[in-house]
Amino acid sequence: MWTIGGGSNLCHGSRRHIWVGRPDQPAELLQVMWLEVTGSVDNIDTSKTYEFGFKVSMTPDAFGWKDSTVQIMAKFGKRGNYVRRRINLSSIRPEGKVIEILGPLLMAKNQANSPRETLYFGMYEVWSGKWKGGLKIHQAFVRERK
Repeated sequence: MWTIGGGSNLCHGSRRHIWVGRPDQPAELLQVMWLEVTGSVDNIDTSKTYEFGFKVSMTPDAFGWKDSTVQIMAKFGKRGNYVRRRINLSSIRPEGKVIEILGPLLMAKNQANSPRETLYFGMYEVWSGKWKGGLKIHQAFVRERK
């Protein structure tokens, strides 16, 4: 699996017919039916509010994103409840421009079992049944909301 921006994993990341790139470059999705990018951050202070997301771009020959939405999801701890946001990536233009897609704000109220938890997050598109490609993932991030 590849690491993107310090801690994300690409489903089938070692398969060169699905993803290309080097660890110091964006990961480029060549062709996949199920998109699954996950990550986690240990020892998060649950008294604070966080935002999470991905920096992405599309190649000029990107395909399969029309009428397909990705879900950006996160939760505190293994037993937490996911918060999620649906995002339509077909609106990312012009090709090559890096944009930041954000999940919903993540607050631990009513979720965390302790003052420090692992935060799990991901980006998924496993529902459309369409082949898709041309997505570049530049970075995954979790940051405290001030």
